[in-house]
Amino acid sequence: MTELFFQRHRRLRKTAGLRSMVKETYLHKEDLIYPIFVAEGENIKNEVASMPGVFQFSLDRLAEEIDEVVELGIPSIILFGLPLEKDAVGTQAYHNHGIIQEATRFVKKRHPELVVIADTCLCEYTDHGHCGVVDANEQILNDPSLDLLAKTAISQAEAGADIIAPSNMMDGFVTAIRQGLDEAGFADVPIMSYAVKYASAYYGPFRDAADGAPKFGDRKTYQMDYSNRMEAIREATSDVEEGADFLIVKPALAYLDIIRDVKNNFTTPIVAYNVSGEYAMVKAAAANGWINEKEIVLETLTGMKRAGSDIIMTYHAKDVARWLEDK
Repeated sequence: MTELFFQRHRRLRKTAGLRSMVKETYLHKEDLIYPIFVAEGENIKNEVASMPGVFQFSLDRLAEEIDEVVELGIPSIILFGLPLEKDAVGTQAYHNHGIIQEATRFVKKRHPELVVIADTCLCEYTDHGHCGVVDANEQILNDPSLDLLAKTAISQAEAGADIIAPSNMMDGFVTAIRQGLDEAGFADVPIMSYAVKYASAYYGPFRDAADGAPKFGDRKTYQMDYSNRMEAIREATSDVEEGADFLIVKPALAYLDIIRDVKNNFTTPIVAYNVSGEYAMVKAAAANGWINEKEIVLETLTGMKRAGSDIIMTYHAKDVARWLEDK
């Protein structure tokens, strides 16, 4: 009988010890950023219907959430604000006592070691729900929006935000914000740019959570077409040249190829945003008993790390921190 020759790859899978020895990609609590929604008002802890386990908190209820985050060992959060008042130019986004500014002060006073990232956009604060200034013909104006975004970033830095995370997708927003921060004395505050942000159906539950759906049209004139790949490199290149310190790819699950492309082309830390729709689908399937939530989430987030992300922004962060402790 002729002896067969073939590779025995299973040798390295034989035991848990061997599999651990050759494991290539690891998920750590230190990789996680946890999003938190903060609302103006009192005694608010409202669960988001389309995002089970995610809540809107008023400042007087925020301590219970951030205390748990710190206890679990999650090192950073990103804050999204829900103001009581909205207007055409999103005044509350850059008000010194806006909800993000007040929440940042509260968190930094209670837990100075917690890294606070401020979402820097106008859509949650404008009465039209778009991420920039709108003219009489319902056109989103790029350049007039930049001044407001810079003002927002400066006010957030003044409140104590450790990182500014602009998510608006206006051309030149990193330049405007970097210049504004530098001139205001915040040259050491980094920018975590939503550099590669696609116009995606995966954002639906977030718009429930943040009350940020546009009142007319859509965001396809400033967010990217999900069919495009090379455009991501152009966008990321611009942001790095303009001074971005981190690059976010959003969404993550259907864009793992984009995460890898960005990782291969830039040395800047890469952040994958595991967005609301991705979270909601897992929660819905788990609630119906169709999947093992823990195994699905850990596999998915590890896939994002394997694709090239250094950091993952995810609503699963608290559960992941608990699961990693159990392993």
